[in-house]
Amino acid sequence: MSQKRNDLNLPDTPFPMRGDLAKREPGWIADWQQKKLYQKIRKASAGRPKFVLHDGPPYANGSIHIGHALNKILKDIIVRSKTLAGFDAPYVPGWDCHGLPIEHKIEVTHGKGLPADKVRELCRAYAAEQIEEQKKDFIRLGVLGDWDKPYRTMDFGNEAGEVRALAEMVKRGWVFKGLKPVNWCFDCGSALAEAEVEYQDKQSPAIDVGFVCAEPEKLAAAFGLSALPAGKDAYAVIWTTTPWTIPSNQALNVHPEHEYALVDTPRGLLVLMAELTESSLKRFGLEGTIIARTNGGKLDHITFRHPFYDRVSPVFVADYVGLDAGTGIVHSAPAYGVDDFNSCKANGFTNDDILNPVQSNGVYAESLPFFGGLHIWKANPVIVEKLQEVGALFSHEKISHSYMHCWRHKTPLIYRATAQWFVGMDLKPNGGPSLRELALGGVDATQFFPSWGQARLHAMIANRPDWCISRQRNWGVPIPFFLHRETGELHPRTVELMEEVAKRIEVEGIAAWFKLDATELLGDEAAQYDKISDTLDVWFDSGTTHWHVLRGSHNDGHATGPRADLYLEGSDQHRGWFHSSLLTGCAIDGHPPYKSLLTHGFAVDGTGRKMSKSLGNVVVPQEVTGKLGAEILRLWVASTDYSGELSISKEILDRVVEVYRRLRNTLRFLLANTADFNPATDMLPVSDWLEIDRYALALTRKLQDQAKADYERFEFHRVVQALQNFAAEDLGAVYLDVLKDRLYTTQANSTARRAAQSALWHILQSVVKLMAPILSFTAEEIWLLLGKDADDSVMLHTFHTLPAQEGEEALLDKWTAIRAIRADVQKEIEAVRAAGQVGSSLQAEVEIRAAGGRYDVLASLDDDLRFVLICSKTTLVKAADEAAEAIVVTPSAHAKCDRCWHYRADVGHDAAHPELCGRCTSNLHGAGEARSAA
Repeated sequence: MSQKRNDLNLPDTPFPMRGDLAKREPGWIADWQQKKLYQKIRKASAGRPKFVLHDGPPYANGSIHIGHALNKILKDIIVRSKTLAGFDAPYVPGWDCHGLPIEHKIEVTHGKGLPADKVRELCRAYAAEQIEEQKKDFIRLGVLGDWDKPYRTMDFGNEAGEVRALAEMVKRGWVFKGLKPVNWCFDCGSALAEAEVEYQDKQSPAIDVGFVCAEPEKLAAAFGLSALPAGKDAYAVIWTTTPWTIPSNQALNVHPEHEYALVDTPRGLLVLMAELTESSLKRFGLEGTIIARTNGGKLDHITFRHPFYDRVSPVFVADYVGLDAGTGIVHSAPAYGVDDFNSCKANGFTNDDILNPVQSNGVYAESLPFFGGLHIWKANPVIVEKLQEVGALFSHEKISHSYMHCWRHKTPLIYRATAQWFVGMDLKPNGGPSLRELALGGVDATQFFPSWGQARLHAMIANRPDWCISRQRNWGVPIPFFLHRETGELHPRTVELMEEVAKRIEVEGIAAWFKLDATELLGDEAAQYDKISDTLDVWFDSGTTHWHVLRGSHNDGHATGPRADLYLEGSDQHRGWFHSSLLTGCAIDGHPPYKSLLTHGFAVDGTGRKMSKSLGNVVVPQEVTGKLGAEILRLWVASTDYSGELSISKEILDRVVEVYRRLRNTLRFLLANTADFNPATDMLPVSDWLEIDRYALALTRKLQDQAKADYERFEFHRVVQALQNFAAEDLGAVYLDVLKDRLYTTQANSTARRAAQSALWHILQSVVKLMAPILSFTAEEIWLLLGKDADDSVMLHTFHTLPAQEGEEALLDKWTAIRAIRADVQKEIEAVRAAGQVGSSLQAEVEIRAAGGRYDVLASLDDDLRFVLICSKTTLVKAADEAAEAIVVTPSAHAKCDRCWHYRADVGHDAAHPELCGRCTSNLHGAGEARSAA
């Protein structure tokens, strides 16, 4: 090869082809921390419009999993994109610290029976350790945030703020004490939130039990009979899978509109729902004859006798009685069923009337006849024996059915009526709207991404019961109430006293309440009041972060009613954090604490299966970052439509690596070909650019406008697609392909080359900033090469401002047509190459016969048409019409220029340089060639 090849403007860049991300990323992170990049961004963004994404706190327990990584990366993409879009977008990470999982961990590690204050001390220390481990992994993902000052719900200021949030709700009249059946776990010794309940199969005894009628005359009249047949008892027969609730039976329920039958059998007269009579008799092993029928409403308030206790059970009509199983008569134990409780209360029962012999540990009170001291699960067969003994058992079998379990202990739960503190959904303090009405209005006013989340949350709020906010735990924010010992009423100065408690908690944490002597606050009144030991539901902790974080520990100037621009979590948080935050926000401020909600799906394996260790399909984020780099995880998150499930596997990540490699190669080309370009001295105005450069500018503007709009809509997979297509199609397959000749062969400082570099510089600036929210490490790597300022960062800037130009739409239309013709020409050249007639497209000469507008478009390129088509010679012929159009490719008969590789007739025209064509001679030793279009 001739030495003249050394005179080409060959690309040069220290930007390596291989990213080597796993090894290099930790160094970049350390650099960001050392130069306090997050704090610099805050300073650079000061005074801009605010955008607040409030972090939903992960729980401070266990290593982060792929769901955590997905969540945090999505948040980081949004915060970075908003920063680049010109907002002041702080990100304060947070952690949820109280609650049973940590308390349970301490119990497992240190044993039961520890003093409560020691439990709290150990829980706090454990949570702090877990936070540090999780924080390290979150930072490794490239997430920028206030890691030096995150919020933790266990920080004293936040614990105090939570008490103040509760005080606000008490002051506004939303909080009340009530006896209601709640989900109860014996292992937790506490009520559970709905989100802490899961369903598993359970085997239970299914029994049919007869209750003897105590008012036979009324029963006869209800069935239109003058009297019941003589010599036979009449039974209302119930079916249940919870024999342990029979000792607490206080009523029977029938449907007011369904038909009931009075059936004569060898065991007596049986009252059964007419539609279920046949199946019931078959289960009892009896034959019988229906002697009368009646409507369920006529049975209302007829009394029957309890099978083994000396008390009666009245019939109450209830719409919830169904036809799906049993006898159509439901036994009602109001302490252990929500429907039962509501039915009995609606029929005049007071809280004192309700029998509740099951203690918090699942054992019957010693005072309960026959079964005192027995655990309910062990009592089941004993109760069945008792029913058999008194002649009330009609059938007994084992069935398997779906039953509620504790999501932590995996043990069965019960409904259990306990005195708990509730936030009332339908209370109307001061005659205003109820909390349910406020919350439903808040849902309607919130923007949802994706939009289907709105209907889901709306339905949950419309149907939810009152919120039980009290728990019986050690590791939690206390409910600092004093209750009068005789009346059970709250102290009249409760809100004032709560503020005094909050001040103490600010200094000493929640321990301040538990060690408080009531006389310190109540003086002589202390003897009349009980200091309660209940703690708040952990969902109240996170649900009030809009108060104790946005308006508390990380107050950013919000005086009243702060509203985050966005809450973002997994789709399960419609029943979790979104839900509890909505209720507390509406209760305190009258509106949600957020303007928008974004939900993402869950990570599954490549075949759509849920990840589990037993299946061996778990993808561990720490392993991915250690092998491939966090950049690949970030690109996976961004390129996947998060509105549904997100598939991840080794094969999927390998494909993401390939996408990254192609993008990196394109960026490397841009860097390498602008290495000698100084925008301060070499930049040309757009008016001096060649037409294809101005076309590339128009394409870049189109990309930038689309990507910015996609960022605004949080549709990051569209950003990735747009960047991929731009790099591969617009740049790689067209513009850069055409540009190589001009960049390499024209004079280094010529208008032709500087025009190309001017366009490339703007393209690189635009693309690097557009990719920065997603490919954050690579963007910073490039930015330092561009700016040569070690203290600078792409995140200290905003999206690139491209130079203006007129007529871009016409330019885009024109070059769309040129690209279509170019694709046709390439197809013809490829056919000739495949036949062995040419080795490369530069060895080809192309004749194009074109008519009408196609001819005009190509003619406007003049001799530069050959550069656009990447061939050595083009001949354009005007065809008479479309039918006469054609593309003819022939091998060149000329010699190949040793420098530019074009086959030209003038190769060797200069005896001093026999291996060069005229163009190269001019570019090396003369005035340089003139270019117009390409």
